[in-house]
Amino acid sequence: MQLELSEEQKLVQQAARGFAQDRLAPLAAQIDREEKIPDEILSGLAELGLFGVNVPEALGGAEAGVVAYSLAMQEIAAACASTAVTMAVTNMVGEVIAAFGTDAQKQRCNPRLCSGEWRAGSFALSEPEAGSDPGAMRTTATLDGDHWVIDGSKQWITSGDFAGVFVVWARTGEEGTRGISCFLVESDAEGLSVGKHEEKMGLRGSSTTALHFEGVRVPKSALLGELNGAFKIAMMALDGGRIGIASQAIGIGDAALREGISYAKDRRTFGEPIANRQAIQWMIADSRTELEASRLLALRAAWMKENGQRFSREAAMAKAYASEAAWKVCDRAVQIHGGYGYTKEYAVERYLRDVRVTRIYEGTSEIQRIVISRDLLR
Repeated sequence: MQLELSEEQKLVQQAARGFAQDRLAPLAAQIDREEKIPDEILSGLAELGLFGVNVPEALGGAEAGVVAYSLAMQEIAAACASTAVTMAVTNMVGEVIAAFGTDAQKQRCNPRLCSGEWRAGSFALSEPEAGSDPGAMRTTATLDGDHWVIDGSKQWITSGDFAGVFVVWARTGEEGTRGISCFLVESDAEGLSVGKHEEKMGLRGSSTTALHFEGVRVPKSALLGELNGAFKIAMMALDGGRIGIASQAIGIGDAALREGISYAKDRRTFGEPIANRQAIQWMIADSRTELEASRLLALRAAWMKENGQRFSREAAMAKAYASEAAWKVCDRAVQIHGGYGYTKEYAVERYLRDVRVTRIYEGTSEIQRIVISRDLLR
């Protein structure tokens, strides 16, 4: 593994950092408060190539690689975690279509996602009774002549109310994971409706909704990948998605630690800055150490994916460790701020709310440990 970044990776990181600091960070509290990401932020991400970092140039993407994607996610998440998850899911959708789609599917969907013509892409796998266990899926797709008819409901759908295209999993065969297929459904499909908007603890600027499919008819050409073979698509997408969420967690943790250090230098008690207190110094030291370890785990998994190596275990390790480390970092940052850390006057309160879900979505920490242990014990 090359520990030095390439020039292209540095350029992507710098571009993401500039956008995050200059345009996104000043709006982050407003995005959280108003629960909406401004259109100009979404279009700005697209203009920088951040909606298709690892998508081939021929399909409208930046083709900068997975390491560059991880670096960009860290920068965007440090400014606004809600925006980062929208970026993450759109990248996941673009990569899935680029990897498994037909030429026609790629040519229709990828340029629209990467350019921002479609404001986002959505990943419709989870259901009210099928989260960590996709084999329990109840949404169905039935072949009717030259069309598939989709019926059912999906839950926890990021950008569900404004995405241009959904990657939808549905049962087309036997029970369990061997009878699941995948379809591309555009947002204007008749019979597709947006359900409940979740009132979340954190990531409040990122829209999370239910989706309802009532006799949604899509052409046979909407099938993505092989019939009854979509479980592997979901698992491969989630492996890559875990790199993104690990990177998101690192970015949030970085922002929280910076705030904690700044406050510790300014806040004075008993005649001197609290940064002089050993208790505070140890919090800072532990936080930086854990974040750097997380970063190396995430970049290793990204490098392995980028170089065509098996990376499922490494992605799970990065996601589990980074999400739990970032939670501790954000919690310490609140503690350093004392009572002020519990108020909205300081951003650390938002970081703590935002980081909590990184231990849940794209597979809980418990699921990551199952993935890791099964790989080690097989």
